[in-house]
This record gives sequence, C-alpha cells and structure tokens, in this order.
Amino acid sequence: MTEERTKKTAEATERREAEVTEANGAAERARTEKSRMSRWIQRILIIVLIGAAFGCYYLIPSVHVGMNKVFHMFATGDFHQVEAFVQSYGRYAMAISFLLMILQSVAAPLPAFLITFANASLFGWWQGAILSWTSAMAGAAVCFWIGRVLGRDAVIKLTSKAGLEQVDRFFDKHGAMSILIARLLPFISFDIVSYAAGLTSMSFWSFFIATGIGQLPATIVYSYVGGMLTGGSRKLVMGLMILFALSALVVLMKQVYNERQGKGIRRRHGKKADESSQDTGATEEKEGE
Repeated sequence: MTEERTKKTAEATERREAEVTEANGAAERARTEKSRMSRWIQRILIIVLIGAAFGCYYLIPSVHVGMNKVFHMFATGDFHQVEAFVQSYGRYAMAISFLLMILQSVAAPLPAFLITFANASLFGWWQGAILSWTSAMAGAAVCFWIGRVLGRDAVIKLTSKAGLEQVDRFFDKHGAMSILIARLLPFISFDIVSYAAGLTSMSFWSFFIATGIGQLPATIVYSYVGGMLTGGSRKLVMGLMILFALSALVVLMKQVYNERQGKGIRRRHGKKADESSQDTGATEEKEGE
C-alpha cells in the first residue's frame, strides 16, 4: 500500500509539473506573439507617418514651401535665421523649436547647435538649455525607436552606410560605455548614434539615461555661449565651430587611413607567414624524401 501510494503521489507530482511547464510555455508563446504583433503595428505606424509626411510635403504647397525654407535656413549655417524663424511663431515659439530639434534628429545631416544657439538667444541661456536638452532627448528617443522597429536597412537610408559602420566600430571598441562617451564627443554624430543604438540589444532606458547625462554638458556650454552672442561675435563663433568641425574631420580621416593601413600591413604579414609555412613544409618533405 505504501509503495502504491508513493507511486501515485509521484505520478500526480509529475502531472502537475508537466501542466505547469505547458502553461509556462503557452504563456511564453503568447508573449512572443504579442511582442511580434506589437512590433508589426509599430512598423506600420512609422511607415504610415513617414508616408503622410512625404505626402504633405509634395501635395500641400504651403508645407512644401515651409519645409524648403527650413532646409535652406539650416543650410546657411546662420543661427540668426533660425532665431528669426522660431520667434515668428510668437507664443508657439518653444513648441516650434522643440519640433525643429526632433526634425533635425530624424534628418541626421541638419546641425543641432543652430537651434541650441537660437534657443539661448531667444529664451535666455538656462531656459534655452532646458528646451534644447529636453527636445534633443525626445529626438534621440525617436531615432532609437525608428532604428529598433524598422531595422538596419531603413537606418542606412536615413543616414549613411559609412557613418553607421563607423559608429558600429565605435560601439565594438567602447562597449557598454559607448553611448555616454559618444555624447561627450562633439565630432560623433548625435543622431547616427541614436539610430545605431536602436539596432543593438541595449535597453531603451540605458540608452536614454546615458544620452541625458552625456548630452547635458555640451548643451549647457552651447547655451551659455549662445546667450552671449551678438553681432560680430556670432561670426567669430561660427568660424571657430567650422574650424573645429574641419579639424575633427581631418582627425577622423587620418584615423580611418591609419586603420586601413594597419589592415593592409596585417594582410601582408599574414601572406608572408603563410608563404613561409608553405616553404618550411616543402623543405621538410624534401628532407623526408
């Protein structure tokens, strides 16, 4: 009787364990399916929004003219024009500045510092800094979301393959600290880093916190300088920033050249080593004969 009772108890325990395992498996499958459906919904939403944006640009004349004006404004590199554009919206100026920062984040080549300078000049350096920092964070979140949902091919179309590969190498080199370090370096594209982070397994909040900490010092400095700029000093700072950008570009090109040279040297050494091993093998065969 005791053995039979023990056997029944063991069988009941096994059945319960099997039921629990099956229930857990079903729950995991449901979560996976829900996540997949959510990803598809988000993907469709982004595609619809992008399609609507292009539709408005090409089909609504006022939107077409307005966006061309914005792109031309950024192309001039004169933050005074950005300042006048934002100021023309009166009480909605802060909202327009916020949207401009998100726009320049998604359209990666547009310079963000023009908006930061304009915000500081219009609203005072500390209020401008808060506006620039929060809007840059929103833009970074949008880029991260687009990268996470649409994937690498879409990000390449929005940025550039070369730029994305450069950031990939930066991530490989610096690991978990990549986002924080990248935000502290002014010559690394803020927006491409955000897109690239969305392609990794990094959690959104890790990305968001590192972005906030890393972006804050530069935002404060740009805002403080922007709040003091008037007349000729604006041209001076613009010239210094252009000079800095060109210097950073030269350093970057030199780094790429050195890396390629290093790869070429390693390949040549590798070929020589292979030839040497082949010669050694042939010599040993002859001696064996």
